[in-house]
Amino acid sequence: MIELVEITKKYASFTAVDKLSLTVSEGEIYGFIGPNGAGKTTTIKILSGIMQPTSGTVRICGIDVRRNPVGAKHKIGFIPDRPYLYEKLTGMEFMRFTADMYGVNGNGFREKATTELKRFSLFDWADELIESYSHGMRQRLIFASALIHDPEVIVVDEPMVGLDPAAIIMVKNLFHQLARSGVTIFMSTHTLKVAEEVCDRIGVIHRGRLIATGTTEDLQREAGISDADLEIVFLNLTSAEQMRPGPDPPGS
Repeated sequence: MIELVEITKKYASFTAVDKLSLTVSEGEIYGFIGPNGAGKTTTIKILSGIMQPTSGTVRICGIDVRRNPVGAKHKIGFIPDRPYLYEKLTGMEFMRFTADMYGVNGNGFREKATTELKRFSLFDWADELIESYSHGMRQRLIFASALIHDPEVIVVDEPMVGLDPAAIIMVKNLFHQLARSGVTIFMSTHTLKVAEEVCDRIGVIHRGRLIATGTTEDLQREAGISDADLEIVFLNLTSAEQMRPGPDPPGS
């Protein structure tokens, strides 16, 4: 469902992403972790069609993002870490705005929007202006709007930012539910405990390169540490990579 082939992104002489290749299967939850400035956000932007790579190919559900960006984006539900919302719209109006962008059938919109707003405990505030929403409510609205068109792929950057403990549990369960229904989820996060609990496989990116990928057990073997949690494995992998020559990327 997701295929990145030799993706490279350069800014002048700096290489933010360096020949990154990976595949995420249908119904798989893939975690993407790395230090600040490792290339996570750049990869997310390329994957979601916001940014073009310098070279390489991105395919979403078999659709080449460069050749057919609109078709690929219709397959994706994108949840950024810092969402922009039109504060003078109500929650329901924002859902309608998002649905119109994806061409959701007007006859089924109200029922679908109501289902998603109720799922994220926002229905009672559906007709309130977004400017009155708390940070957590805004984050939940972005989740709800990302699902309005029943995407086959979800790309999410820092999914738990701003969510309270109950909402975090709900999102974890939602991800597993969506994956069981065949939705592919690509999740970038700094919260390694969440990645360990939720993801089927995890990729570690450092200085623009994918240095390891696999299950937690695979990464433990790669790091030469058995029975260690993901934080220890991550530190071991990135510390070993840091010893290799290469440019240090600028901030996130």
